[in-house]
Amino acid sequence: MSNILVSGLINIETTLQCDEFPIDYSPVRYPFFGIQNTISGVGYNVAKALTLLSDNVQFMSIIGKDKEGEWITDELQSLHIDTQYITPSIAQTPQSVILFDKAGKRQIHVDLKDIQETNYPIQLFEKGLDSCKIAALCNINFSRPMLSIAKQKGKLIATDVHVLSDIHDPYNVDFMQQADILFLSNEKIMGTEKELIYALAATYHNQVIVVGLGAEGALLYQKTTNTIQHLPAVFTRPIINTIGAGDALFSCFLHYYAKGEEPTNALQKAITFASYKIGDNGAANGFLSEKGLEKLILHQ
Repeated sequence: MSNILVSGLINIETTLQCDEFPIDYSPVRYPFFGIQNTISGVGYNVAKALTLLSDNVQFMSIIGKDKEGEWITDELQSLHIDTQYITPSIAQTPQSVILFDKAGKRQIHVDLKDIQETNYPIQLFEKGLDSCKIAALCNINFSRPMLSIAKQKGKLIATDVHVLSDIHDPYNVDFMQQADILFLSNEKIMGTEKELIYALAATYHNQVIVVGLGAEGALLYQKTTNTIQHLPAVFTRPIINTIGAGDALFSCFLHYYAKGEEPTNALQKAITFASYKIGDNGAANGFLSEKGLEKLILHQ
């Protein structure tokens, strides 16, 4: 069991299954059992996955002073995630609507309300940070001031900047500069992944960089060797919804990396973890326990 701090978004997520993209106009559709309302958000997904993998998570986020915020608090307590670091300091909890088709494509609409202009209490962050080995700081504004503090205290910083096309992207540059472990998707860099990885490494000197390739697996860069490895995807069960695959990959890698496994092994297990996760619907569903994952790997 590792102590890992997670700072990131919680939102209420509505998923809508559609036949294909683009969506033809129709005044009414009846997607029976195709609409679900759940708790999600990158921070929540990562915190839940790590908790199910048996890590001790200090989860920090901001929620609304509304019924949705109460629902979130109750759900976190049911998962045995400490709620002392969850602050109800905005009026409305953020929401998202995600459209997805049978091929795994998705379109995400996120309403952050006023969370991007809201600060997280730094003293509360410092209290939770002390016992943690890794600070997983998701790229939302309230995590930004935490970066320099975690670095000053010698903590390992991990972040996922998701869809990136410019290594100097102004929104994400703070996170990329401070990250020891940097994750991102190839959705906007297809065909130029390796060039971008080497550019990131030369600019920010990250220890580990992982680029998720979707159905093609992932690329792993390690500073110690200045090399890039390709780890192929695996099949564990039929795909239902790819939402949250990147969060699953990130979480599971951190779990095993924190335990001392070398990056290649940690990422290979994370690829299997993410493969199983996308056989479920909803960004925060389908996570295995460590015991369940190890059993699945053993029988592959």
